[in-house]
Amino acid sequence: MISNLTQTSGRQRDIAEVVFRNGWDYMRRLLTGGKPDEPKLPPPAVLRNIFVDLGPVYVKLGQLLSTRPDLLPQEYIDELTALQAEVPPVPWEEVEVTIRKEIRQPLEEVFSTFNTQPVAAGSIAQTHRATLRDGREVAVKVQRPGIETVVEQDIALLSGLAELASITDYGESYDLESLADEFGGALRGELDFAEEAGFTDRLRRNLSKSRWFDPSKLIIPEIIWNLTTEKLLVMEWVEGAPILLADYGDKKDPNNADSRLQKREVATLVTRVFFQQICVDGFFHADPHPGNLFYIGEGRVALIDCGMIGRMDPRTQQLLIEMLLAMVNLDAQRCSQLAVEMAGTTSKGVNMSTLETSYDRLLRRYYNMSLSELSFSQMFYEILEVSRNNNLRMPSNMGLCAKAIANLEGIARNLDPEYNFAEQIKPLMTDIFGRQLIGEAPLQGLLRTALDVKNLSLQSPRQFEVLLDRVTSETLRWNLSVREVEGLRRTIDDSANRLSFSILVGSLIMGAAIISAQTEISQVYWVSDVLFAAASFIGLWLIVSILRSGRLK
Repeated sequence: MISNLTQTSGRQRDIAEVVFRNGWDYMRRLLTGGKPDEPKLPPPAVLRNIFVDLGPVYVKLGQLLSTRPDLLPQEYIDELTALQAEVPPVPWEEVEVTIRKEIRQPLEEVFSTFNTQPVAAGSIAQTHRATLRDGREVAVKVQRPGIETVVEQDIALLSGLAELASITDYGESYDLESLADEFGGALRGELDFAEEAGFTDRLRRNLSKSRWFDPSKLIIPEIIWNLTTEKLLVMEWVEGAPILLADYGDKKDPNNADSRLQKREVATLVTRVFFQQICVDGFFHADPHPGNLFYIGEGRVALIDCGMIGRMDPRTQQLLIEMLLAMVNLDAQRCSQLAVEMAGTTSKGVNMSTLETSYDRLLRRYYNMSLSELSFSQMFYEILEVSRNNNLRMPSNMGLCAKAIANLEGIARNLDPEYNFAEQIKPLMTDIFGRQLIGEAPLQGLLRTALDVKNLSLQSPRQFEVLLDRVTSETLRWNLSVREVEGLRRTIDDSANRLSFSILVGSLIMGAAIISAQTEISQVYWVSDVLFAAASFIGLWLIVSILRSGRLK
């Protein structure tokens, strides 16, 4: 911890200056060596200003935090969602050096044209438009020079501060050291463009087929692998406009019925695309904000910037689907049971009665609302907040999922104010349950079941005959194994041994006292001394063994 803070002392001074200027008292004490009391976040606007003042890496950290409603209240999520790094683009001379170093050949041999002015500049990279020698239009994403050093310094400082704060009750309950490691890994992942390219390719494969939407309506840029490295990402150029700024034919005529229908179809397409990722594939784009979804005309949508990915294992997928249904049905008891199952080992010591009461109080507010009035993402955020307030630490992918759903609902309702998100997802979840019940290939499943029944019917008579034969010949043996009985046996043995020693000590003391009282047999006075010494030794050993066991109660 100390080494982390020492190695980043220069950066620590910069951060301290920003913290002092913005007035975050808790972090001020922590950075100046004060006592690490219970952590207290500054107001949302102050936290946002601190991240902006600290520069690109902390802006990216704030953006990552904005995807974790399982950790922060909604007002912080809303404030951090709007974070954008206001960074000047890197001069072309430096960008050109990086590109030449990565592709290891003259730019003129690879690109026929290359726009030296970036079309976008962010905290980690900037993007240029270019044309390959074969005529394909591409987007070239170039990492900012020297950003790895800054990221590593900030990760080291973040880990040191988390270790300091982890000695508090708050730090222990939220395991701040693990969270710092998790965010550090996420920041390092943002620097690996080859990994992002792999994510993009996997999403393209997963979404190339679907029973919920027409895959030809979804465009995910193709990766140019022979030019992609850890610091350079080259992909197909997508021509379009951000999904909420595109022209659907209603710019001139806001009452155009065709444009309203097209918007509704686009909202439905986006919803189904993401629910397939989350509930079927278990591999989803975790940052579907309006800037990462482009409308490219004719009802088609492009999905870009696949650097932040969430994953769902089959068990978590099942629990999530059941949780969504429980939320739609306003079932507080089922919500509390599923929340505990999701939290797993971190749910120890949770008061189920209190948790269920909290969920009931939350869901009761939605009893008189119609599904069209229901804000599904708002309810999901509040479900996570209740879990957090009851010391349930939900899996990180649940926070990513909640944020993705919030973005989707916001996009859908911006496109179509009458869009009913809950009604849209109910048939999708019903379809999932149906597929789980009958499988992907029901005929094959039926034939396999029939074969199993046939084998069972052929084997059962012989097995039953063997059982009867053993019963009648008295050779049948039962092997019972009771869990944890060995521990109970040892505990009883220990108690019996201590009780025996206690009785022995008492007997020795009584014998020694009787002998000492008989003054006429003074020639054996030493016997009482021996008995007292033995009783003292055994009694002391007994006390030490009890203290070492740690079981005084």
